[in-house]
Amino acid sequence: MKMPEEDRYGYVSILRKGLERAAWLSEHGEGEQRRLAAEFVEYILRRAWGAGKEVYEKAKEIVEEGMLRGSLTLKGFEGVVEVGGRRHMVKVIGGVAELEEGRDDKSHLRIKITAEVDGVVRDYTTTYGRYGKHNAALGFAYARADAPGGGEADAERFAVVIKALTGEEPKVYRLKNSKIKIACYEGHLEGFARYAELADTIASWMKKTSRR
Repeated sequence: MKMPEEDRYGYVSILRKGLERAAWLSEHGEGEQRRLAAEFVEYILRRAWGAGKEVYEKAKEIVEEGMLRGSLTLKGFEGVVEVGGRRHMVKVIGGVAELEEGRDDKSHLRIKITAEVDGVVRDYTTTYGRYGKHNAALGFAYARADAPGGGEADAERFAVVIKALTGEEPKVYRLKNSKIKIACYEGHLEGFARYAELADTIASWMKKTSRR
């Protein structure tokens, strides 16, 4: 917090996670907690509006993401998604997020989604870790060569599931050893966090592995 000097204005620095949490409480909290959170969010948006359109739009985006966090459910999700120039039908059966300690003594986040894509049912598991000097949250998975249609078809179905649930298509890499790697980023993780079955574990892992 910056304290005012003489008759000058001070300011309060608010982390993105704090504003997201307040937005979530304003939508899903109870009683006095919900009322206070709603008033706080309204105050922040008013201040952001006074700071200019760009600041306001960014604050509004964070608030909307916070309100959505944990508000959806995986089970029963259905949709039609276009990947690889083709439209695919996806039905989600369920999902779970789990924390695990890796062999490198670092905490990893495993997200498993059970879904049917174009009639093929299987578990799609992505494992997130923290990487690089910026401690980036990255998730990786590999297509299964023994899946119906082979590795290419499995990678495409994997991408369908991720895009359907997060709104963003993952990156797909074809490696020299003939394996196909699917890569997800923090934007995908934020998309996954909208689902009640995953939200709490994702939030716990993000907090545990943050450098702040």
